[in-house]
Amino acid sequence: MNPDLSRERASATFNPEFITHILDGNPENTRRRREIEDLIVNDPDFQHEDYNFLTRSQRYEAAVKKSAIMVKKMREFGIADPDEIMWFKNFVHRGRPEPLDLHLGMFLPTLLHQATAEQQERFFMPAWNLEITGTYAQTEMGHGTHLRGLETTATYDPKTQEFILNSPTVTSIKWWPGGLGKTSNHAVVLAQLYTQGKCYGLHAFIVPIREIGTHKPLPGISVGDIGPKFGYEEMDNGYLKMDNYRIPRENMLMKYAQVQPDGTYVKPVSNKLTYGTMVFVRSYLVGEAARSLSKACTIAIRYSAVRHQSEIIAGDPEPQILDFQTQQYKLFPLLATAYAFQFVGRFMKDTYYRVNEGIGQGDLTELPELHALTAGLKAFTTWIANAGIEECRMACGGHGYSHCSGIPNIYVTFTPACTFEGENTVMLLQMARFLMKSYNQVLSGKLVGGTVSYLNDLPSQRIQPQQVASRPNVVDINSPESLTEAYRLRASRLVEMAAKNLQTALSHRKNREVAWNLTSVDLVRASEAHCHYVVVKIFGEKLLDIQEKSIQPVLKNLYLLYSLYGINQKSGDFLQGNIMSVSQLTQVNQRIMELLTEIRPNAVALVDAFDFKDMTLGSILGRYDGNVYDNLFEWAKRSPLNKTEVHESYYKHLKPLQSKL
Repeated sequence: MNPDLSRERASATFNPEFITHILDGNPENTRRRREIEDLIVNDPDFQHEDYNFLTRSQRYEAAVKKSAIMVKKMREFGIADPDEIMWFKNFVHRGRPEPLDLHLGMFLPTLLHQATAEQQERFFMPAWNLEITGTYAQTEMGHGTHLRGLETTATYDPKTQEFILNSPTVTSIKWWPGGLGKTSNHAVVLAQLYTQGKCYGLHAFIVPIREIGTHKPLPGISVGDIGPKFGYEEMDNGYLKMDNYRIPRENMLMKYAQVQPDGTYVKPVSNKLTYGTMVFVRSYLVGEAARSLSKACTIAIRYSAVRHQSEIIAGDPEPQILDFQTQQYKLFPLLATAYAFQFVGRFMKDTYYRVNEGIGQGDLTELPELHALTAGLKAFTTWIANAGIEECRMACGGHGYSHCSGIPNIYVTFTPACTFEGENTVMLLQMARFLMKSYNQVLSGKLVGGTVSYLNDLPSQRIQPQQVASRPNVVDINSPESLTEAYRLRASRLVEMAAKNLQTALSHRKNREVAWNLTSVDLVRASEAHCHYVVVKIFGEKLLDIQEKSIQPVLKNLYLLYSLYGINQKSGDFLQGNIMSVSQLTQVNQRIMELLTEIRPNAVALVDAFDFKDMTLGSILGRYDGNVYDNLFEWAKRSPLNKTEVHESYYKHLKPLQSKL
């Protein structure tokens, strides 16, 4: 064990195990997760070469092989609980993408939530047993987030009781779905439904694309891999073109909307029910933002405790770079953010399951907010986590650029989350629609609930005397309640400002869409402020649940740093809104510097509490034992370029050139 890390762990004021239990939900979850991880660590079938030294084709094949073994072992070990499946999958693939991701994460959940009982009988068990391997084909070459713009058509033919699927233009070719290129034999295809001469918008269809047994594309289907990408080398993201391709009427997912044999369309109770799978994945991505940022923080903070560089006092030994205030200012706010997102991820997951249960019983009241909240928080958390992972890489200096650090892999695997399942700016604008609707309800005298209930206070705030309203509040910068209130006021102000600017634009132009576009920057700011408030609120409420005395001050410090750093970064909003004064903002900055010093002794213990095994991190720099340099040298020696002392290119190209000189 590296002596620096031993000293860091010994000086911590708490046992990391207590926080691990909180992050997992309870001690039993921690025990079970570790039990599953140990099954994989000790299984020779899951040992493999370092992916960094494999070609793309080798990485794809290794991922398919591991996925097939993974499914076999899950059956063998009797793993069927959704959380346990996710733990098993993430640990087998070490957080990397794999060709069955969309089969497990989107195809099966879509069947579960949108198929009728008869359809589930036909498709679910074969899919569960991998006789059917599926993907989710929504995005097209020409359209992604703008679902209404999708061009793929499904036209009903009542004579044969079939849907005829077509990709009428080059831009309508399905493009990007994971597992489509080479792995899947079925796809859930989103297409514009035409029946009795009328278009009824997007609906989902189960489409066989390859022959079972030979795996060859079926007649009328063109399918393949879209080529190399920024990352995701293990994943066969694909294209799908359909030419007058027929499927039975019964292959339309009909739990909600239906087409009867004669072509009569029966509409669903709510159009949003069709987007259930997307809502599920977006809520999952909030947790994924937390996990990815937590991994990057673990690597950067452990390495910063091991790495010695430069001098603080001339003549003294080189300090750990974690002792430099600038390094703490880079990393500790990100650590606090990772914890905030961990709690928000758990909140979103619980909310999704609770609302989904209500939908099953016919209660759709919370569906609009769930739809908005998953869109907004997905955007808010993924953007911040994405930038934070890159900050962690740069905080590791030159070695952070090497794949041995593990951070480049975390980054390229996570960064697509900013665009898939809804491009982030569009997601924030979706949330803004919900905020504007809620604001207008309050204006008309109705009360709103859930996370937007703060808007109910707007009318009473407006009738206060001007001189009182313009005096800044006194914010207690050490009080979670007071800080949550400050964020609430900021969100309230920015939502109202966006609503008024939208109204002004509408009064000058009749077209609502043009007015919306001209106000879109303000609308995005309002959505970000709302999401920021929700995160601060959830983090603050989590503090009240903590029973263990030794970790209460530790997590409170992280909460304060997260909240105060956010105020520091968005100080203009708090000043303009008369929420805080200039002198209070100066105090905020001073308190941030104090918190860096207070968090410093517990920094390594706080990343240990995330409980990532070295196998999951895939990092030489972030090793638990801190033995970085010997392992870095050994890793470099394994490079394929070092298999021979003299590379063949020398004899082919350089030697002939040198002999002519």
